[in-house]
Amino acid sequence: MTKRSPSPEAVTAWARLMRVSRQLVEKTEDALKAGGLPPLGWYDVLHELAEAGENGLRPFELIDRVLLAQYGVSRLLARLEVDGLVEKLPVSDDGRGQTVRITQSGRNMRRRIWAVYGASIAELMGDRLSAQDLKTLASLLGQLRDPPTSD
Repeated sequence: MTKRSPSPEAVTAWARLMRVSRQLVEKTEDALKAGGLPPLGWYDVLHELAEAGENGLRPFELIDRVLLAQYGVSRLLARLEVDGLVEKLPVSDDGRGQTVRITQSGRNMRRRIWAVYGASIAELMGDRLSAQDLKTLASLLGQLRDPPTSD
């Protein structure tokens, strides 16, 4: 990586993105806590497992899909299993491997979290930006992904 100095515009955009991202997550976490619900990371894991369907995901596949660090995912999966929200199943062709699958209780918890999470998204973004602004923001953020995406 070559040593380059960012433009003032890049520094301003970066700082705003970091601050706003942190604020949005904190406000959503506060709403979940006020509703007696678990943290946002739980939703992320339960969502990915629900999307994976009955076959579930191997832990390394889940780590690639969520925003949490590997050690955080391992601890969270253990907690979710104790709470009956996920189940770990052996992989037939890998004696030490496991597949993680969401349970019905996990699906119910995901729905409960989404009720608050979705309302937070609506309040914190949908009520503040027009549909066109939201499309523009999504497009701009997609360009920053590696690799870039248009979704």
